[in-house]
Amino acid sequence: MGSVIRWGILGTGRIAHEFTAALRLLPDAEVVAIGSRTADKAAAVGEALGIPRRHGSYEALAADAEVDIVYVATPHALHRDNTLLCLAAGKAVLCEKPLALNHVEATQMVRAARSKGLFLMEGMWTRFFPALRAVRERIAAGDIGEPRMLHCDFGVRNDARLGGRLFDPALGGGALLDVGVYPVALSSMLFGSPVRIAGVAHLAAGIDEQCGMVLLHARGELSVLSAAARTITGNEALIAGTAGRIRLHESFWQPRDVTLSRPGRPDERLSFPASGGGLEYEAADVMRCLRAGKIENELMPLDESLSTMRTLDELRAHFGLVYPTETARDG
Repeated sequence: MGSVIRWGILGTGRIAHEFTAALRLLPDAEVVAIGSRTADKAAAVGEALGIPRRHGSYEALAADAEVDIVYVATPHALHRDNTLLCLAAGKAVLCEKPLALNHVEATQMVRAARSKGLFLMEGMWTRFFPALRAVRERIAAGDIGEPRMLHCDFGVRNDARLGGRLFDPALGGGALLDVGVYPVALSSMLFGSPVRIAGVAHLAAGIDEQCGMVLLHARGELSVLSAAARTITGNEALIAGTAGRIRLHESFWQPRDVTLSRPGRPDERLSFPASGGGLEYEAADVMRCLRAGKIENELMPLDESLSTMRTLDELRAHFGLVYPTETARDG
């Protein structure tokens, strides 16, 4: 892998624009190509973003010899097929979260990457923020004692009348996969896979508009989580331990400010200003892995992404929610 990593962007939506802007903050990254389902869209977005190579199909982008790694920026329901396409063409892949619609589809992606010896990672960008790295360090140092509970919510207001992918069950719409994956992934980082899962949701028009989740972990740790697609919540995370607590302030999924509270001591406020939106941290760490010849990222390993997908599957089973386009789930 050369000193400059050459990126291809598969998809032309909002997150594709934001990720391209993040890559421009990194001197060792170059956005060389973009792919869309139509030549007109690829040309228009490529022109707007200043991307020189513009492909009117995803197949053409995957086959582009000038691309080292592809960022899959399409809706959830397309992640599996888009990723498998790029892996088959010999490309490393960073796939936007969630990795797939369900555990079966995610397993197919992971097996393909491992069999070909190609890099694959779920784009759980929160994991790479300096603030979250600091939280992990403070927990490891024992600053809050033994972490025992997580309270976390992610709720945003979207107008269902405007439609779009978030309200389209065929695209894996709804709160759980779009924003609920963040609290679930945070609980996984802290406590590992759950041993018991409970969940309820309000369903409307084939998607979950809001949901509540409780996860019990192996050593008795408890995660109390919620997600919403039409309701504004506090969007914070509170990690409670036997000797203190850590609060990730709004918005916890792109953390800038953290407060450490311990009995009998003044609160300690930690701030981590950033020059960009934060996707650059994830991209930089992916490129570190590529240069080191790694096919997985140790901060966001594929086995953890698979575990998260299994948790999401079980939560949807509690909800009674099935997407019409998904491959059959486990069990």
